[in-house]
Amino acid sequence: MTDPHKTDLQNYLQQGRNAVLSKLDGLSEYDLRRPMTPTGTNLLGIVKHLTAVELSYFGWTFGRPLAEPVPWAEDSAELNADMWAPAEESSQYVIELYRTVWRHSDETIERFALDTVGAVPHWPAERARVTLHAIIVHVIADMDRHAGHADIIREMIDGVVGLRAPGDNMPPGDETYWTRYRATLETEARKFLT
Repeated sequence: MTDPHKTDLQNYLQQGRNAVLSKLDGLSEYDLRRPMTPTGTNLLGIVKHLTAVELSYFGWTFGRPLAEPVPWAEDSAELNADMWAPAEESSQYVIELYRTVWRHSDETIERFALDTVGAVPHWPAERARVTLHAIIVHVIADMDRHAGHADIIREMIDGVVGLRAPGDNMPPGDETYWTRYRATLETEARKFLT
């Protein structure tokens, strides 16, 4: 028998995964890796980070380590190793490992009831014990935050926006419309400059 609450949560989790990966479609290796913010945020780094997030919360928290190594998620990894990809890590490798980890996560979700308790290894002891339900919600919130980052980064790279496909959740408008719209916002914002 399927738990409809678990199914709903699983659907939102998968929508977030799909949204993040859709932001990588059609980009060069350079564009996948290039730092787009002062703190270095980049698309492939977001995928690496989410790989580590799912491994930690759905794997280690519930006593289900992954057989395949995820080097950037290990305790010995360099600080921020999960936020960028060196040249020797192909985007294909990173994406396939992400998919492997999310299948492992899905097995955890399928195997355990929502009220199953696990322990998050990197959280303080007083709040480390959590239910699978709380972890799914936590990961969805984290994933959606990073999906928003990916959406903005992709727009900065080549102007492509949309939730699932280019332009699918945007108001209609051509380049002229968006140029005028942005100019209007800039004019209004400048009214607050002193």
